[in-house]
Amino acid sequence: MSDLSADSALAAPESVGLSARALDRFGAVLEREIAAGRAPGATLAIVRNGKLGLAQAFGALRPGGPPMPLDALFRVYSMTKPVVSVAAMTLVEEGRLFLTDPIANFIPAFSHTKVGIPDGDGLRLVQPRRPILVHDLLRHTSGLCYGFTGASAVQRVIQSQRLIDASLEAAAAIEAIAAAPLMHEPGSAWEYGLSTDVLGRVVEIVADASLGEVLTERIFEPLGMRDTAFFTPPEKRERRAEPFSFDALDAAGIDRMNQETPPNFEMGGTGLISTLPDYVRFCAMLAGGGALDGARILGPRTLALMASNHLSPDMAIQDTPLMPPGHGFGLGFAVRVASGLAPTAGAVGDYFWGGVAGTAFVVSPAQDMFAVMMVQAPEYREHFRNLFRNLLGASLL
Repeated sequence: MSDLSADSALAAPESVGLSARALDRFGAVLEREIAAGRAPGATLAIVRNGKLGLAQAFGALRPGGPPMPLDALFRVYSMTKPVVSVAAMTLVEEGRLFLTDPIANFIPAFSHTKVGIPDGDGLRLVQPRRPILVHDLLRHTSGLCYGFTGASAVQRVIQSQRLIDASLEAAAAIEAIAAAPLMHEPGSAWEYGLSTDVLGRVVEIVADASLGEVLTERIFEPLGMRDTAFFTPPEKRERRAEPFSFDALDAAGIDRMNQETPPNFEMGGTGLISTLPDYVRFCAMLAGGGALDGARILGPRTLALMASNHLSPDMAIQDTPLMPPGHGFGLGFAVRVASGLAPTAGAVGDYFWGGVAGTAFVVSPAQDMFAVMMVQAPEYREHFRNLFRNLLGASLL
């Protein structure tokens, strides 16, 4: 797949199984949302049968700013997680890491981590029945949680400690996470949280390099992802998209990701800045079975393992729009397991994720399609994600 740019050749929509009328409607809806003040602008790309069917920028780069360029830089927040998960699986393929490894083998502080059991107004700390495994970090069954996604006793403790902060030193930040209580017994429940931040530290230790160095060497350089990094250097700052407001993120204690120099803590769960062209290349690699333009990042069987559901029927699943009915979770992605039940269109086997500012992607093997939407609208993130999936589904012939 060639580079995505303003002069990229688009395939005739119907020739790749897309509806030209529906694509026009998709763009008109995004323009309507921008006019309504839900986001300054957005970028969008759809690729089907290996051909680019849509690549378009909408609105403004920032409130009152210039027109949105196709290569605008966006805070992708949790769309960092699939990238770090792929990096971890490259180490698995090299025999340097196993899904069954206890993470305390790499970070000894996790040998002392306890499960927090609500007890009156406080918590009773108990030894977990089994250790947290690398597998748990990848599928969010570690028991680690976010503080801002609920109001349980454990989540209140996590929120009060402000564990995710790019100004912290990485090792110290992960040690602090290890000292915090788990919300569940490892392996017993899917609970979205700090797992991938810990996974990023495991990757650093196994690879003996910073997370940014690992991602650059193993993913960004081979795929030609020229703008993706844990910070925005000054010469690229004018291309960074901005939301109307950070209020929703500030209220949740989520880092604004304004870094213009390399941060102390390269957060594996939320830290990357990327562009539509770069993330399209990452998704093209996924859709290509782990390879793109001659660069193989993962073997196809490893990628198939990642894109399969890893949650057993007896696991509890956090009640969140991130995991709607009809879905499970693989190694870094949510995975659709039923054609019905879900609130949006899709096919069994679709895998996807998004970011807290509204960015989203989906890869659909059954439809030979993937799509990426970039937007900075924290207050309207679920609104934009649902629009993305509904309008995308309507675009397929």
